[in-house]
Amino acid sequence: MKQYLIKNASLINEGKIYNSDVLIKNGRIEKIASEIGSDNGAEEIDAEGLFLMPGVIDDQVHFREPGLTHKAEIYTEAKAAVAGGVTSYMEMPNVNPQTVTQELLADKYELGRTKSLANYSFFMGTTNDNYDEVMKTDPQNVCGVKIFMGSSTGNMLVDDEHVLSRIFANCPTLIATHCEDEQTIKDNMAAYKEKYGEDIPWEAHPLIRSEEACYLSSSFAVKLAQKHNTRLHILHISTGKETNLFGNELPLEKKRITSEACIHHLWFSDQDYPEKKQWIKWNPAVKTSADRDEIWKALLDNRIDVIATDHAPHTFDEKNNKYLSAPSGGPLVQHSLVAMLDFYHEDKISLERIVEKMCHAPAQCFQIKERGFIREGYHADLVLFNPNKGWEVKSENILSKCGWSPFTGHHFKSTIEHVFVSGHLAYSQGRFDESTKGQRINFDR
Repeated sequence: MKQYLIKNASLINEGKIYNSDVLIKNGRIEKIASEIGSDNGAEEIDAEGLFLMPGVIDDQVHFREPGLTHKAEIYTEAKAAVAGGVTSYMEMPNVNPQTVTQELLADKYELGRTKSLANYSFFMGTTNDNYDEVMKTDPQNVCGVKIFMGSSTGNMLVDDEHVLSRIFANCPTLIATHCEDEQTIKDNMAAYKEKYGEDIPWEAHPLIRSEEACYLSSSFAVKLAQKHNTRLHILHISTGKETNLFGNELPLEKKRITSEACIHHLWFSDQDYPEKKQWIKWNPAVKTSADRDEIWKALLDNRIDVIATDHAPHTFDEKNNKYLSAPSGGPLVQHSLVAMLDFYHEDKISLERIVEKMCHAPAQCFQIKERGFIREGYHADLVLFNPNKGWEVKSENILSKCGWSPFTGHHFKSTIEHVFVSGHLAYSQGRFDESTKGQRINFDR
């Protein structure tokens, strides 16, 4: 494998920013020092004026393969991820067929091995009747078990309390949950259909998929986890009320219950529905600016641990419909890091905290082996970015297969310049090298 020497970088890692060189050899970080000589045969990259950080680890994406590849596929979405500085991802099981057996999970890992430019892991899915399959999940090479405790595709809603209790009590690995109360949503939807018929306004989405629906489900998940001492990770927190379910008294590696904020809940609010409409329709819904402020507060005081995307593309034609027909979800993985860097420019979050929440914390939360930090001996998952080189999101530079973005027309202030995936320079100034694929993520459990 090719060797690289990164010179003159401003390195962001473990709460510090300092000037350093980094030598990459055999896919690993060989040496970190203020000055590394050039007589080692490595290809040099002059990083003067650039920041060097660990690769982003996105713990929640939907790449739609197998079965839904008209929306997205592992090949296209992994490339979009890498271009955005995301070197590792964890992908969800609501595909077709749904990933609810060990055989189907193995099939997805084979897809990742042959198609993914980024490092990869895939969640095992749950239903009301696949308990035995879930219990076979290997915690050392599978990121976790996903439970939809709210509306989802097909048979993946787990609403049998006996089944939930058994899984929470005995799951061999981390449980990640989507928390929205199904009955509350159904009741709210019925009321809005009665009032508006087929023309439900977009502004109703956070009222249908309401604060109450989210809190009922997430508080129930927390109670189950507390009862059974489950390693629980609650995905995409969307309300201020939910943030009070989580503590910040313990260091992350000792927490049994953790949580995640997503880019869209940090960026948008219900004030954006009149302009953005279906393009910001997600589940859980984007809610009020007060909710957004509380999520930010919880993120910065460490009640919320991780920043992710819930990247979930649909085609333009699927999305371009009235409320009842437009599916929820959208592409975000290419723009998550540059979006957070915009917040840095607004003095809302430091570069050190961005790296903590997008790189270090996912690695600690999921106990990822030798990734998420810039340390000698670790896999060389690295990102070089220019904080002062702006660009505009246009259809021609959107890499997700769906071809649209909620950020279309936005001018980001920072640019991703170079991305190393397991020591391979996979992306450099707009060009990809696809000769080496990403690796399967392993876990220290």
